[in-house]
Amino acid sequence: MLLKEYRICMPLTVEEYRIGQLYMISKHSHEQSSDGEGVEVIINEPYESAVHGKGQYTEKRVYLNRKLPAWIRGFIPKIFYITEKAWNYYPYTVTEYTCSFLPKFQIRIETKFENNNGSNAQVFRDKPTPEEDVCFVDIAADDITEGYYKKSEDLRSFHSVKTGRGPLLDNWRETSEPIMCSYKLVAAKFEVYGFQSRVESFVHKNIRDILLAGHRQAVTWMDEWYGMSLEDVRKFEKKLQEETNCKVNSQKKAQDSKNDTLVNIGGGRHSISRSTSWNNGTEPCSYAATNGSADIKPRHRLPSAPE
Repeated sequence: MLLKEYRICMPLTVEEYRIGQLYMISKHSHEQSSDGEGVEVIINEPYESAVHGKGQYTEKRVYLNRKLPAWIRGFIPKIFYITEKAWNYYPYTVTEYTCSFLPKFQIRIETKFENNNGSNAQVFRDKPTPEEDVCFVDIAADDITEGYYKKSEDLRSFHSVKTGRGPLLDNWRETSEPIMCSYKLVAAKFEVYGFQSRVESFVHKNIRDILLAGHRQAVTWMDEWYGMSLEDVRKFEKKLQEETNCKVNSQKKAQDSKNDTLVNIGGGRHSISRSTSWNNGTEPCSYAATNGSADIKPRHRLPSAPE
C-alpha cells in the first residue's frame, strides 16, 4: 500500500468551499462524461452516522476504459467501471474506490478542510505524517497535464469579479486572505505481484493531477457559484446528475446490446451497500503471473501559466 498526504490550499473559507465543492464536482463530472464514459450517479441521499452525525452518501460508477493506458486495457472488459462510495460529513469526508473485476485494487481518501494554509501537521493522526509522504499541491504554480489545462482556469491570470480575489502570485499561500486547506490522506492498494509498485505509483500520479485540476476549477468557477445557498447548489447538482447520467447511459446501452456477455462483469445484479469496503479484497489476480509487468509512459505536462 502506498500512502500519501496531499495539502491543497485555496483562497476561500471552509464554509464557502462547501458550496464550491458541490458545484465543481457536478460540473466537472458533466464535462468529463460523453460517449458512454464518465460518471453515472447511482445513489445520492442523506445519511447519518453514529460517529460523525448527519451527512450525505453518494455512490457512483466511473466509466473510463478509453482513459486507461493500453497495457491495462488489454486485460479488462470493454464495459469497465470503478465504484465510488463517498460519505460527506462536511468538513470531513471519506471516499472509497473499488473495482469488482480487480478485487485487489482499492483506494481510500480521507479528507479534512481547515481554515489555514496547510500548516497543521497532525490533522489526521496523533503523530505528524512523515515529511517525505506529504505533498503540497499549488493550484497556481504547479504544472498541469495537457489534457486538463485551460487558459480560463489559470490562477496566475484569474480574477473574480464577485469577490475581487486573484490573480494568485508568488507566495500567495502566505499572503492571501481568506485561505483554507484541503487535507487529503490517500491510500492506494494493488496487491498483485509484479504490478503493485507501478500501479500504486500510477494511481497517485493521476490522483494528484485530478486534485490539481479540480481545485483550480473550484476557484476559477467561483463567480458561477458564489452566493448560492446549499439548497440552490443541491438543485443544480440534481439537474446536472440527471443530464450526466443520460450522457453516459445513451452510449452504454448501445454497447450493452452488442456485448450481452460482458454486462454482468460485477457478478450479477448491482448490489447496494453503504458500508465501507476497505481491506475486504480477497480474490487473487493471475494476470501478472502470466503477462509480466509493463512500463507506464508519462504524460506531457503544461505549465499552469504563461512564461
